[in-house]
Amino acid sequence: MIADHHFAVDLRSDTVTRPTAQMRIAMAHAEVGDDVNDGDPTVQRLQHRVATLLGKEAALYFPSGTMANLTALLLHTRPGTEVLIDVNGHAVHWDMAGSAALAGIAYRLVTPSGLVANAIDVKRAMRPHDHYGIRASLVWLENTHNAAGGVITSLGELRALHNLAREAGLPTHLDGARLWNASIATGVSLADFSACADTVMVSFSKGLGAPVGAALVGSAADMSLADEIRKRLGGGMRQSGIIAAGALYGLEHHMERLEDDHAAARVFANIVNGVGGARVVAPDTNIVMIDLPVPVADDVVTACEKLGVKVSAWTPSRVRAVTHLDAPAHLVERAAACVAVALLASQS
Repeated sequence: MIADHHFAVDLRSDTVTRPTAQMRIAMAHAEVGDDVNDGDPTVQRLQHRVATLLGKEAALYFPSGTMANLTALLLHTRPGTEVLIDVNGHAVHWDMAGSAALAGIAYRLVTPSGLVANAIDVKRAMRPHDHYGIRASLVWLENTHNAAGGVITSLGELRALHNLAREAGLPTHLDGARLWNASIATGVSLADFSACADTVMVSFSKGLGAPVGAALVGSAADMSLADEIRKRLGGGMRQSGIIAAGALYGLEHHMERLEDDHAAARVFANIVNGVGGARVVAPDTNIVMIDLPVPVADDVVTACEKLGVKVSAWTPSRVRAVTHLDAPAHLVERAAACVAVALLASQS
């Protein structure tokens, strides 16, 4: 295939999306106030909307999902305890060790028997009560599961995990950065998913296409304490309605179209699966993981970029592609053909 220098598509993540023209208009006309002192009216509308959608008493708007997740850690745990989490959980690998540096907790890594950890896996990882053992303080869930390939944990399994945590006297936090995708793909309501955790983080800057932000939801009492933690971390924002308006627009106009991303991911996966010995994790949502027969992920990424397609090396033998608002289906299909060429070239 000859490189077309006019062709370019970025599939490294759904965070690369840019605000649409309509979203920019909504942001430009947002009603604002000082969110720290008096409350920004647009932020308040966003928080109320998210809390209602997820069936929780209250929500807090954050600059990032990383800060929202860290706030949940600081809310639920205390230094010297451990959090039960899937060994490939996003927070384990991609949050700059904030759990250790700022929360003072350890991760008890749960090895999944399948693609993601289930209740039996977590129960197996729980330490027996012992005077010298590390005490657990939280069970951490993730839906969809990024590293597993956007895999959805079913509502039934989430309920089993939540019940296990309650029986052990532990709170549950759900990293739901792409919970929107799980809801659209399954038809399960956001509130039903959210009911399986004490606190939930959701992100606006991925599939919904907003430029900034995430939210943490939970009880009113927990969110009051979380508000103090957010301020301590530097997350108190002023006229933040400008960016909150982008998140509101994404909620109102971009959620239903997430199925377009899921369909595009399936097309992409079907084209590249088996090429050059590569194997694809069948996508539940918008993330496609390509497992290579040899550790040449960096070479594949470089070859793809020369053909106008940006993907990312997840591990030395795994490449990730993510479909999104700025990558319509016809471009994704063409990108998949380019990736197939790069996969074949990597074997020569």
